[in-house]
Amino acid sequence: MKIFFDTEFTGLHKNTSLISIGLVDENGRRFYAELTDYDKSQLDDWLKLNIIDNLILNNMENNSISFADHMDIKYVKGTKKYIAQELYFWHQYIYNPDVQIEMWSDCLSYDWVLFNDLFGHAFNIPKNIYYIPFDICTLFKIKGIDPDINREEFSGLQGHKHNSLHDAKVIKACYEKLMLI
Repeated sequence: MKIFFDTEFTGLHKNTSLISIGLVDENGRRFYAELTDYDKSQLDDWLKLNIIDNLILNNMENNSISFADHMDIKYVKGTKKYIAQELYFWHQYIYNPDVQIEMWSDCLSYDWVLFNDLFGHAFNIPKNIYYIPFDICTLFKIKGIDPDINREEFSGLQGHKHNSLHDAKVIKACYEKLMLI
């Protein structure tokens, strides 16, 4: 099973703070979470306009929520610890522990570190998640396409760029299109 994921965070630096995470599996099941305890002091005008304004749950008053619109999606808002717990429960509910899971991201340098950090460190991620992540940047390069290509144009998906759930859907669509080349 492949899970395509994206994160939004407070900057490209070692002390970055996770703002949101979106995951979409190859069957279309989704998980979306917004953190309430990210370091707001790291926000600049670009982050406020392009990330914070594109959050789905941002205006909800309750700081710890979990709900589903459909059986195939889970929305969560809360602290890093709460998000990790809800992500773990979603994972356990959706996936058979015998099914090996590959994690796919765009440029996964920060995404993978922040994903692992939700669980404390890499040794705490669910056992059936393969410890080596994959990225579509490398896949673009292997397929002879400039990895700096506009993902939305390539995938044909339009929406709120810099929203982690939307971006996870774009990553999945890019992967599927690349595999046909």
